[in-house]
Amino acid sequence: MPQTYRDDVASSLVKQSPNSNIVLDRINSGKLWIVNSRRRNGIVVYKKFHAEFAGPGAAVGGALDANCDRITALGNLSLVEPKSYEEQQKAIRIRLQWVRLTQNFTDKPIPVERAQMILEQFKTYFDQDIVDSVPDEAFSMLVGVFPRTVRQARQK
Repeated sequence: MPQTYRDDVASSLVKQSPNSNIVLDRINSGKLWIVNSRRRNGIVVYKKFHAEFAGPGAAVGGALDANCDRITALGNLSLVEPKSYEEQQKAIRIRLQWVRLTQNFTDKPIPVERAQMILEQFKTYFDQDIVDSVPDEAFSMLVGVFPRTVRQARQK
């Protein structure tokens, strides 16, 4: 289930914990992390006026998310440290692929279609119960619609 996090940790591996808010502080530490590619997990990173999704293998934190003010974790979130410069570069490329995928949905002129597309896309990566538990606001900020538009799309 998604959780919103704001806490502290001093390990090289960050796992989702319902009792702590460790992820946001890690992302805001200035250090680059990678969403564990061996799990069905991901993270919605909220910026001032939009949100971005980082799925398995994607980079989070560092300069990419300097203005992150909150997150929603999906699945059993695990962040790992990159082992090399090449691994960092690969993770950044993967993050850009996730952003481009989401951007494809925002090109649709009809808001409810954008909401439906992002919901369907997430259903291909996550179980229905995880998708159902993601806040409407997260999806709305990913594709530039109002939360009520996401609620409408969920009901269809």
